[in-house]
Amino acid sequence: MNGSYNLWLVALSFAIAVCVSYTALNLASRVATARRQYVRMWLAGGALAMGVGIWSMHFIGMLAFTLPIPLSYDIPKTLASLVVAILVSGFALSIASQKRSSLGRLAGAAVLMGLGIAGMHYSGMGAIRIVPFITYEPKLLILSVVIAIVASFAALWLFFRLRGGASWRIFLQRSAAALVMGAAICGMHYTGMFASQFAPGSYCIGATSTSNGWLALLIGGFALSVLLITMILLMYDAHLESRSRQHAVALEDANARLRHLATHDSLTELPNRLLLDDRLTQAISYAERREGRVAVLVIDLDRFKMINDSLGHHGGDELLKEVANRLRGTLRKSDTLARTGGDEFVLIADEVTGQSDVEQLAQRLLACFAKPFHILSVDIHTAPSIGISVYPSDGARAEELVVAADAAMYHSKKVGGNTYSFFTPSMNAFAQQRLELENGLRRALGNGEFELHYQPKVDVTSGRISSTEALIRWRHPERGLVPPGDFIPLAEETGLILQIGEWVLREACRQARQWQVNGMAPVRVAINMSATQFRQKNLVSIVKSALENANLEPTYLEIELTESAVMHNAAASAEILEQLSRLGVHISIDDFGTGYSSLNYLRRFPLDKLKIDRTFIKDVVANPEDAAIVQAIISLAHSLRLKVIAEGVETEQQLQFLRSLGCDQYQGFFCSPAMEPEAFAEMMRAKNPGKFDPLATMSRLYVPVKARKTGTAS
Repeated sequence: MNGSYNLWLVALSFAIAVCVSYTALNLASRVATARRQYVRMWLAGGALAMGVGIWSMHFIGMLAFTLPIPLSYDIPKTLASLVVAILVSGFALSIASQKRSSLGRLAGAAVLMGLGIAGMHYSGMGAIRIVPFITYEPKLLILSVVIAIVASFAALWLFFRLRGGASWRIFLQRSAAALVMGAAICGMHYTGMFASQFAPGSYCIGATSTSNGWLALLIGGFALSVLLITMILLMYDAHLESRSRQHAVALEDANARLRHLATHDSLTELPNRLLLDDRLTQAISYAERREGRVAVLVIDLDRFKMINDSLGHHGGDELLKEVANRLRGTLRKSDTLARTGGDEFVLIADEVTGQSDVEQLAQRLLACFAKPFHILSVDIHTAPSIGISVYPSDGARAEELVVAADAAMYHSKKVGGNTYSFFTPSMNAFAQQRLELENGLRRALGNGEFELHYQPKVDVTSGRISSTEALIRWRHPERGLVPPGDFIPLAEETGLILQIGEWVLREACRQARQWQVNGMAPVRVAINMSATQFRQKNLVSIVKSALENANLEPTYLEIELTESAVMHNAAASAEILEQLSRLGVHISIDDFGTGYSSLNYLRRFPLDKLKIDRTFIKDVVANPEDAAIVQAIISLAHSLRLKVIAEGVETEQQLQFLRSLGCDQYQGFFCSPAMEPEAFAEMMRAKNPGKFDPLATMSRLYVPVKARKTGTAS
């Protein structure tokens, strides 16, 4: 019995074969690059889409063949052939997901895949309920299987060859490959159809008069819809991946910039104190093993304050950059030059042989200042005062060497400047002053000389006060009000920071509660916690005790920690932060961008806010790099569902820029400097009108903290 073909349906089957091939090439590319947790999802979805497409092509090809008799199909066998198509597709995609594969493995996989495709075709043919059964011409049958295997090998090879990239060249190559693969698939199918032999007088059991054309269009439409949806998902996923990749690159660039800024001075690009301490410690360790020497030279510019006042801050900055450039020219490869603040530079010279070697270096440094500096069209004459200490005679630790060199530098200034001095024990007056300051610190706690001033944190959008930061001040009986920068470093070195930090914690809690008792609406108070204080084993119990003694709800306390404090031991920090968070205390990262951070840990820590360091805000309007960093930090924080506070806001332009980036809060002199508690309360009345309600406050006065549910505060 002879049959004929509907050429329109043949063309439809070829079109579907080409679409399946193109989709398969794109699926292979996606599966190969998908993250591990998404590979199985893409394999399953891709296998289903490819399987439906391949099966539809074969079934439409069968419908394109018409006999003088109506045909009917065994539904279970037909569905079984669909399952075979899906399994074969899944096998092909799993092979394509491998990073690499040899020709031998591809050949073996092609044999299995080709036999699977042939099995799908002939099981589909077997679903025709015809009597007697279909027979096949052996040579054509074998040829169809060979075509299936060869086509499978070509498909797998193309999967590996064309699975990367998204350029127009790749698009054209995949399109051409899809045409070839589609032709090969159709070639296998129609070769198998030609191999089919129908006996004269054959008939079908349960045959109906359903139109093959309409059935083919229905199946083809369904298959093309599945393939179209798959391609849309692939394109959408590629778009998301591209955006994610761009964001990752931007964040990595910003993170690299942050890491650089954490260890380098932003003005001169020289190493900062953090990197200096690390380099000096390494140099001492190396010298100790080899019984060598290390020289530390502290370089301070003479008359810099007068020059800075005359030229302005911009002129002073330009002078510092020029000084840094000249000093660089005197360095050996092993030397380290750092800017430690203001007009002070520190040079580490390792592998020095003796005093004459160090003197030659100091003389080269002095020679750098022989010619004037041309700054803002003005010739500036300045000179350095240099102090020198040498390991091991002047100290065995990095701190001791820097202190000794600093004392020697002050001696150079006393004798007129523009010279260098080696440290001698008689220069210990500076050390004596430090000792007096340390003793004063010890007395200050007992004498009640410390006090807290409060700087408001303001909502960028509404202008209302959101919270406040408690900043310690030392009211010295002789020196007056001493800023924290003058005594906190010494407190850190001596260990007094633990006692001072606990006092700050308890006083801030007491004051926050006192404001509530006085009728002020509850306001969250933030305290700065040092790394030493954060590492206390009983920190959580200390915080809990301070809250209970003040009868303050935990939600009104915020603890600010630096990046370096929490990253010192990230795993232990995470546990402490979790305990504080469960207590109800809010946590923020202070001075973000000036230390080392792991984005992974930032995501895992129970944080509430990131504070952008003032160094990035200072020139954010004029400096594109600072603006990009601030934008990246805000984007990063919001992606982690953290609020962002900008420190050091001093101008309306800075505030407007931060508002345009979606920054949440700010603090700085533009709103107000830190002030005494009474002045802060007055500002609250002015900034947040209508928030004072003594009667509402009285209902909470004597309710124990443990009995309350954690509230919320802006």
